[in-house]
Amino acid sequence: MRATTKVSTAKCDLNTYTLFLLAESKYPGCTRLADIMEDLSHDSVNRFLLRERYEPRDLFDEVKPYINLVGGTLSGDDTVIDKPHSNVNLTELIGYVYSGRHHRTVKGIQLITLYYTDLSLKSVPINYRIYNKQEGKTKNDYLRDMITEVIDWGLQPQSITTDAWYSSNKNLKFFKNKELEFLTGIAKNRRCSVDGKNFTQVQNLEIPESGLVVYLKKFGQVKVFRRSFKNETSRYYIMFVPDKDGLFLISIAEFQELHSIHWGIECYHRAIKQVCGIDLFMVRTSEAIKTHFFSAIRAFTQLELMRTEELIENWYEVQRNLSLQVARDFILENLERKMGLKAYSQTSVNA
Repeated sequence: MRATTKVSTAKCDLNTYTLFLLAESKYPGCTRLADIMEDLSHDSVNRFLLRERYEPRDLFDEVKPYINLVGGTLSGDDTVIDKPHSNVNLTELIGYVYSGRHHRTVKGIQLITLYYTDLSLKSVPINYRIYNKQEGKTKNDYLRDMITEVIDWGLQPQSITTDAWYSSNKNLKFFKNKELEFLTGIAKNRRCSVDGKNFTQVQNLEIPESGLVVYLKKFGQVKVFRRSFKNETSRYYIMFVPDKDGLFLISIAEFQELHSIHWGIECYHRAIKQVCGIDLFMVRTSEAIKTHFFSAIRAFTQLELMRTEELIENWYEVQRNLSLQVARDFILENLERKMGLKAYSQTSVNA
């Protein structure tokens, strides 16, 4: 974070910008916030985005008092923030990346997130990276860096979940060395063996609903599960616990519970785009984009904390209620106007 030497007199600060992202669901940009606040200039908003230097550690420190740091589940995944109309030559953060949503290469920014669900099922992002090709790192490198950081910061998770992209042997061995239980997706052509000798692709195995303990090539024993989804081929998942005997005791219910927890990061990705305005920026410099991303992720944590404190029922309620009030006022105001015109017209006719 940027070190401050005196009390700020800036009219636009982190709280103001965060609330703007929560309140404004459609129109982006510094000018829009200036229009809403009236006494705030768009230059003040732009200076805020350029001036601050928030880091992922700042996010962790802010949510730390509200979560149980022991025994929860980490989930790692990435998403693409679409910017189809941006010029990739004007910022190093925007580039051409593959999108699982579009099933093709698109123009945008790739965000990798470490999402934490504690034992009370409170779920918040606690670390993140904006992919930057100039750093020469892969998404897997970022994930391992983030896990190491949060553990150094005091988090004591029990398990981690990822999709198949992050299930390389290097990652799996890293999870094991960190003494983490894990659930990861795996590609259908990963080689496994029931007896530890005769290896075949996982898609060729007869896997019962309760799962099957197998030897994953170049890693060791894991328990594999298969799930079938509507209009899709089967997907395969592996679970690991440090206690080898414990592998045989993993139940389908435990698999389903951990799989459900991992789904939370997918819901988070949708929410930061739909109600936190992470894609609603019209700035080009990397520093300003990073500040905007931090603010949008922070906005989500505020929604989640409001939900857990039962101030709202779900993340979408705040913007829905704001739009309801605006729509209600518009309808009532125009109905009154029409009724007034109708009454005036009738009086004129009678006269």
